[in-house]
Amino acid sequence: MDLQQETADVLSRLIRFNTVNPPGNERDAAEWLRDYLSDAGLECELAGAEPERPNLVATLRGDADGPVLAYLGHTDTVLADPAAWTRDPWSGDQAGGHVWGRGALDMKSQVAAEAVAAAHLARSGWRPPRGALKVFAVVDEETGGRLGAQWLTQNRPDLARCDFLLNEGAGTVMPYGDRRLYGVCCAEKGTFRFKVVAHGRAGHASVPALADNALLKLVPVLQRLAAAELPFDLTAETRGLVAGLGEDPGDPAAALERIAAIEPRIAALVRANLQVTVAPTMIEASRKINVVPSIAELRVDCRAPAGMDGATVTERLGEALGDDVEIEWIEQVIGNRSPVESPLMDAVRAWVGEADPGAEAVPTVLPAFTDSRWWRHAFPDCVAYGFFPQRHQTLYDAWPLIHGADERIDVRDLGFAVDFYVQLPKRLLT
Repeated sequence: MDLQQETADVLSRLIRFNTVNPPGNERDAAEWLRDYLSDAGLECELAGAEPERPNLVATLRGDADGPVLAYLGHTDTVLADPAAWTRDPWSGDQAGGHVWGRGALDMKSQVAAEAVAAAHLARSGWRPPRGALKVFAVVDEETGGRLGAQWLTQNRPDLARCDFLLNEGAGTVMPYGDRRLYGVCCAEKGTFRFKVVAHGRAGHASVPALADNALLKLVPVLQRLAAAELPFDLTAETRGLVAGLGEDPGDPAAALERIAAIEPRIAALVRANLQVTVAPTMIEASRKINVVPSIAELRVDCRAPAGMDGATVTERLGEALGDDVEIEWIEQVIGNRSPVESPLMDAVRAWVGEADPGAEAVPTVLPAFTDSRWWRHAFPDCVAYGFFPQRHQTLYDAWPLIHGADERIDVRDLGFAVDFYVQLPKRLLT
């Protein structure tokens, strides 16, 4: 069987395990992958905080000590409403040149390609001349990774430690004018979620002038957040991204204007990475329609460039928030990064140039976060990138399907990706 079809079949099988998180229930999927990789000749171990939610670590050891290259993926997914889908979200159907189902893009496709690549290498008798190849299939990413990546890196560093890590976060081709760009995610923004609380005086809604409506006090805050012009805070990764797009990082405003003229969708992603972003997403006030609320609460999802801390975020948002309301932090997670230049980046660039002549690999930043952050935190010397190469299904095609209805992946991209994962260890572990 060719590797493209094998990857499609493995993906179909993984999709048929309903691992919607919560509750997850990833054990069956982990055991199936364990047996698949064990049969190919890899050493496998299941380890986790909960019996029904184990993480899989599979290892293909080399002939001598050396660097460890690891492939990372998560087996849990978000929910799916079958009524909104053309096909059963857990069918794993192969139709129309695609594999359909929840997780087809996020991210059982990458898990399948990584597993098939490792199995193929093991079955063919290849072993790393130096070091080792590992495959991590972890749980619980969709709700933060506490039982998955966080648990594994903190409680089993003997299993988790690696020098190079490839995970989700980039790699889908981005047509940009007459160029074809493949992003390599080198950093992830930090998450700084907070709530804005306003106080007033309750009263009967039939006579609002006798009360002090707390909800109305949030309106100016919403208006200020919507109108806020936050400064640009470029990092090494975002400078590399702007430069990779052929623009001057020293003048980000002008660069964004020119990028938008070529491809507005790329400009929106770039802008999100160049500064603190704020997105009001939830509001709560009175629980009865005839009661003027004495307290109102607005929840805001805020993301900050890698390395920025809460004090700096507060400084950036100061004018927009004002001093007439209370601010309470819900979550503060500083974003982290890996070096833009590394042997892993060199290997990715070389493969891209050979697999898609004329295409380019450029550093990118993920506005959200992935499990890579736990590896960077636990092992500061680990170079962790997001890269799952897709050539036929562009970023503009794939992005709306992630967490959406009719999620699917082009079967040709499974072959494209598995070739990369087969070739990479031969470039790095020599």
